[in-house]
Amino acid sequence: MNITIHASYLPHNDPDAAIAFYRDTLGFEVRNDVGYQGMRWITVGPPDQPGTSIVLHPPAADPGITDEERRTITEMMAKGTYGGINLATADLDATFERLQAGDAEVVQEPTDQPYGVRDCAFRDPAGNMVRIQQLR
Repeated sequence: MNITIHASYLPHNDPDAAIAFYRDTLGFEVRNDVGYQGMRWITVGPPDQPGTSIVLHPPAADPGITDEERRTITEMMAKGTYGGINLATADLDATFERLQAGDAEVVQEPTDQPYGVRDCAFRDPAGNMVRIQQLR
């Protein structure tokens, strides 16, 4: 069996801020930007990895979500506990400096973790945790 990761989903609450972060700060390309009933789904990904994408989606677009669940999602996004993703780079320190210069919200500077990785962490405009690990 040959299974790959095609797309992962993260919520956004401001499509323009999400594009600015993922395209302008992280350097991803925008592959698709679809609007429907006042909402937008934005697909981004690394230019050199056309088969792997992140879909930035309206967090409560599912019609099966209750008003209470929507409130909970909004509260969790505001706290930064709703969504997250791990990325990797060959040069963590240079990547950190670029992101920090781009006004990304720093959560953790590059750190050697006790579980064997060196990483840093940021929040995207929606509050999602974006951890970036050093490739070894």
